Amino acid sequence: MPSPIEIVHGDEELLVVHKPAGLLSVSGDGPSLESRLAEQGVEARAVHRLDRDVSGCVLCARTQAMRARLEDLFRERALTKTYWALVSGSGLADAGEWKYPLLQERGQARVSARGLPSWTRFRVLERFAEATELEIDLITGRYNQIRVHAAHAGHALIGERKYAQGKQDPLRAKRLALHAWRLEFTHPTSGERVRAECALPPELTALRAAARGGQRAKKPPFTSPGS
Repeated sequence: MPSPIEIVHGDEELLVVHKPAGLLSVSGDGPSLESRLAEQGVEARAVHRLDRDVSGCVLCARTQAMRARLEDLFRERALTKTYWALVSGSGLADAGEWKYPLLQERGQARVSARGLPSWTRFRVLERFAEATELEIDLITGRYNQIRVHAAHAGHALIGERKYAQGKQDPLRAKRLALHAWRLEFTHPTSGERVRAECALPPELTALRAAARGGQRAKKPPFTSPGS
């Protein structure tokens, strides 16, 4: 029997929950975060989606009125969405950004001059022999944005199958090394600042440990989750 969905923040109007990898965010073809919550006696609807292969924080509404207000926050880009990622290769600057326009077609996304403006910021948390650990701020929220931007920059996510462009994963990961680490926003009703974090799941901490098994380069002065 699957483990219960972890609720990392909650009140009568909204929840932030920890979606495991391998689970859809919304009800559809197969088990979903929403259906698993319902099995736990929790009625809530996801306000945004994470890819099936991505774990981490998902914001859910418990009332229709709150869902509309939270959707407004996303439209206005009034939430801070921070991700943890492990990408292949080295040579990235300590911090930077990717602004490749993205076009979505037939269940795929690609960089295209015809695409929508897309903006991803990153900073290096730690460097390894064959991989680099990143903290990522998602400024826009296009389909598969982090995955496509990283691959286009020549640093495909560890565990990437869809956008790796035929390059071999140096760690041969069994899952995608991308995790929605933190959500931060102002509660629409109370006005309080909400900062919710989902700890790295064991399979990602193990993957990071495997990356550390090689030669480790100088570590920048930042703190990564679960270090």
